[in-house]
Amino acid sequence: MKAIGYRQNLPIEQPESLIDLDLPEPQPGPRDLRVRVAAISVNPVDTKVRRNAAPETGQARVLGWDAVGTVDAVGSDVTGFAPGDRVYYAGSIARPGANSELHLVDERIAARAPATLGDAEAAALPLTAITAWELLFDRLQVPRGGGAGQTLLITGGAGGVGSILIQLARQLTQLRVVATASRPETRQWCLTLGAHAVVDHSRPLAAELKAIGIEAVDLVASLTQTAQHYAQLIEALKPQGRLGVIDDMPQLDAMPLKTKAISLHWEMMFTRSRFETPDMAEQGALLAEVAQLVDTGRLRTTLGEHYGRIDAANLRRAHAFVESGQARGKVVLEGF
Repeated sequence: MKAIGYRQNLPIEQPESLIDLDLPEPQPGPRDLRVRVAAISVNPVDTKVRRNAAPETGQARVLGWDAVGTVDAVGSDVTGFAPGDRVYYAGSIARPGANSELHLVDERIAARAPATLGDAEAAALPLTAITAWELLFDRLQVPRGGGAGQTLLITGGAGGVGSILIQLARQLTQLRVVATASRPETRQWCLTLGAHAVVDHSRPLAAELKAIGIEAVDLVASLTQTAQHYAQLIEALKPQGRLGVIDDMPQLDAMPLKTKAISLHWEMMFTRSRFETPDMAEQGALLAEVAQLVDTGRLRTTLGEHYGRIDAANLRRAHAFVESGQARGKVVLEGF
């Protein structure tokens, strides 16, 4: 089967950083779906793994943690799906990725794809929807339908996670949603997705918030450059506020949180699948609900750029764009 992967950690500008491969077809384990992949999207995790995680000697590693496709075989213990089902999912970082014609995924973390979206539009959603959902409801512990009188600040609102988090917060809670963006096009993107207001994260955040009448916020979802904004986020939070984080930092000093009794909440959407936690199937369930919300018109795709068919050259372009930090929404590729 066709696949795209890498054999060594290289800058994306080098042709060998991602290469076309011909690999054996995978065989499903007891709880696996084997999916014929139709579309994939690229997330920052793809670029981080490509740069930093060396494959086993002599082996190639296949990336990709977003996929839409059709089930073509199932394992012996699969109960929820059958060949012919159209599914979407983010997969597991502990297994080969979805940048391949055929891919294996545990049925517990997959769901039927939104019927009203095409493959590319649906491929934009799984990883970021899971991350945003878990961050909002599991980590920051906002009740469904709750949050009245509270403000959520989302840094990096125009990125992949921010684009779906804005929508989930507006549709499923009563929070006031304030996003950050620094360009006119990303500012408008956030407003279109449902943000009540947008402030500029290239300026001091506390001053930006006060300029729109907000003295402090109850909740922060810090999605990018947390280390750069850390002190400002603490300043912007109310006493006993909650700070949710998804990005990597070289180090974290928790002591500045103490004075305000701010709680820190990490979100890692691969945790459930990596450790096969007892509630692992919650990811499949939430993806099913996201699909229903899309099909009833309450959520929309976050597709920002379509980079053509799935091959090494186009994936290198997509990785370079994601690494630039200029992406709005998600970058998607479709078809082999």
